[in-house]
Amino acid sequence: MKNKILFLSLFILLVIAFFLDIMIGSANLPINEVFNAFIGQSDNQIYSEIILNHRLPKAITAILTGASLSVAGVLMQTMFHNPLAGPDVLGVTSGSSLGVALLTLGGSSLPFWFISGWGQIIAASLGAALILLLIVIVATRIPQTTSLLIIGMMFGYFVGAIVSILQSTSNPDTLKLFITWTFGSLSAVGWSQMVIMAPIVGCGILLAFLLQKSLNILLLGKNYANGLGVSVSQLRLWIIIATALLAGVSTAFTGPIAFIGITMPHVARGLFATSNHRIVLPAALLCGSITLLVCDFISQMPGFQGTLPINAITSLFGTPIIIWIIMKNKR
Repeated sequence: MKNKILFLSLFILLVIAFFLDIMIGSANLPINEVFNAFIGQSDNQIYSEIILNHRLPKAITAILTGASLSVAGVLMQTMFHNPLAGPDVLGVTSGSSLGVALLTLGGSSLPFWFISGWGQIIAASLGAALILLLIVIVATRIPQTTSLLIIGMMFGYFVGAIVSILQSTSNPDTLKLFITWTFGSLSAVGWSQMVIMAPIVGCGILLAFLLQKSLNILLLGKNYANGLGVSVSQLRLWIIIATALLAGVSTAFTGPIAFIGITMPHVARGLFATSNHRIVLPAALLCGSITLLVCDFISQMPGFQGTLPINAITSLFGTPIIIWIIMKNKR
C-alpha cells in the first residue's frame, strides 16, 4: 500500500510539473489557455502556437530525457556495483560530443543550418554508435566488469583530448556553437525530431524493464547469478545496449545533461527503501522526469535574462545529492 501511495504521489507531481513547465516561461500563460489549446478551442493563435509547437514538445522532451537518463543510471549502477556510476561511464556521451565537435569545429565549410540542426543530431548519434561498437567488442573479450569500466573511462578521456584539440584550433564562431551545445537544451526538439527520439527511448526503456528479474539476481553477485542460470556476459551486453540507446539518443537530441542519471536512482531507492528493480526502475523513471521538468521551468522563470543552461540547473540539484551519497557510504 505504501508503494502504491508513493507511485501515485510521484505521478501527481509529474502532472503538476508538466503543466507548470508549459505555463511558466518568458511569458506566463494561464492554465485555462493551456487546456483550451490542448482541446483545440483557444481563441488566441499566439498562445496556441507557443503551447503546442514550443512548450509542449519541450515538456515531453524533458520527460523522455529525464526518464531515459535515470533508467540508464540504474542499469550502470547495478552492472558496476558502483553508486556513482552514471550513463556516461561507458563513454557513449563522450562519443556524441566527439561527433558534434568534429561537425561544428571541423566542418566550418558546411552550411550553418545543417551544423546547428539535424547535422548535430546525426553527428552525435554516429559518435555514440562508434563508441558503442567499440564497447561491445571489448565487452565480448573482457569478462571483468571493473576492466570494462576502466576502458570506458579511457575512451572518455581519449575522446575528451581530441575535443580539446579541436577546440583549441577552431574559430570563435564555431567554438561558441559547440559550447552552446554542451550546455544542453530541451527546446531544440520539435515534433519532427520527436517521432524519432520517442520510439528509440521507448525501446531502451522496454529493454531495461525486460531485464528486471536478471538485474535483481545480479545484485546478489556474479557467481550467484551464474549459479541460477543467468548468463552474466549476455546480461552485461544487453545492459550496455539499453544504456547506449537511452544515453546516446538523449545526448544526441538534447546535448549532455549532467547528474540526472547518477542521482535519480538513489532518490528512487531512498524513497521506496528497496533495491528491487521492479520498483526502482519505474520510480527512477518518474523521479528523473519530474526533476528535469522542474529544472526546465526554473531555467526559464521570469526575471532571468534569457534561458539559463539546463546543465547548470541540474548540477545545482545533483551536487548536494552526490555529496550526500559519498558521506552516507563513508558512514
